Amino acid sequence: MTNSYPPLSEVRKTLRIKWYRCPIDHSRLKALSVRTDKQGWVQAGGHVGLYLLFVAITITLWTQQAWPAFIVSLWLLGFIATFFKGTAAHELGHGTVFKTKYLNAWFLKFVCLISWWDPYDYSASHTYHHRYTTHPVADRENLLPLTPSLAPSLIFQLCTFNLFSKPSRNFNKGGFIWAVYFTALTALGKPSNHTDIPSQEWLEALHEDQPEAFKESVQWSRTLIIFHAAVLLVSLYTGWWVLPLVITCPAFIANIGNYLVGTTQHCGLMENSSDFRKNTRSIKVNPLLGFLYWHMNWHAEHHMYAGVPCYNLKALAKEIESDMPKPKSIYGAWREMRDTWHRQKTDANFEYDTPVPQKNHAVAVSGDSDIANSIGDLAHKHSELT
Repeated sequence: MTNSYPPLSEVRKTLRIKWYRCPIDHSRLKALSVRTDKQGWVQAGGHVGLYLLFVAITITLWTQQAWPAFIVSLWLLGFIATFFKGTAAHELGHGTVFKTKYLNAWFLKFVCLISWWDPYDYSASHTYHHRYTTHPVADRENLLPLTPSLAPSLIFQLCTFNLFSKPSRNFNKGGFIWAVYFTALTALGKPSNHTDIPSQEWLEALHEDQPEAFKESVQWSRTLIIFHAAVLLVSLYTGWWVLPLVITCPAFIANIGNYLVGTTQHCGLMENSSDFRKNTRSIKVNPLLGFLYWHMNWHAEHHMYAGVPCYNLKALAKEIESDMPKPKSIYGAWREMRDTWHRQKTDANFEYDTPVPQKNHAVAVSGDSDIANSIGDLAHKHSELT
């Protein structure tokens, strides 16, 4: 891939987007934007607690050599841990889960350690993603058009152990082998030379624009390598080969749930639109999946008012539902994405134009309001996007 995009430092000077946000009373938005440690513990503590519970169950079954139950428990452990990667890390990265900042930071480091996630690269990327959502000159975290693949080889890996799946046109490092490879490159301070992979071209642009964040990425990648190497050495010394399965690998086991819900966020929708309802999709999910997905099924609402904690997004969706498209089920979203993808095979310029309610004339929060524009504590402290 040839990078035809201008440097991000130049884009920031000229690109100004006047976003449409659904009307909501300022005092109500302010109330919904309040972070509490109690709700943070329910969400973050609950998710990490589930992971630790299944770690204990899986190890116990391993010691008892109850192999069928062990395999089921390991699969469920992976299904839980896969939502650490880019989901738990996403909301904790916004810094909106706990009122107490060090709790956000501690849980963020924990979930990133288990899932091989780089919070520094992601912070740089995701700040641009929110400021310039699906405007590819400044946001290539999800470079459209995305492919809603149901290829048997991919689905097999996502339902078992995601070992070899390649990085795609969104911000991910692919399966376990690719994740370790890119982490090792970063740990050596070497940017990826895979500019033919869109996500790597985007990282190269970010590293050039945010060198301080890249330095922290290098240090974090070294931490990941040292930690997981230590886990491997302990397992070899003790004979407890179960340890890498429950500590190093679980975020790559049973990835199917995260894939099915996460792909719906922007796939098939519009580039260069100033209306979050047309470039971002919300979906309906059951309460358990919504909890593991950190309520990011309300994704259009999250982009519209990113300072609202994840546990208040459902209430936010209720407040603005008269001005929003009706959220689809997972099945309905995938059918829409697949139909769009098939049309794009013959018409590369086709985008799904989401029908939205007629213009709402109610009084909205001011477009230049700090609370409306907030993305939490996401932007790096050295970034000009803060």
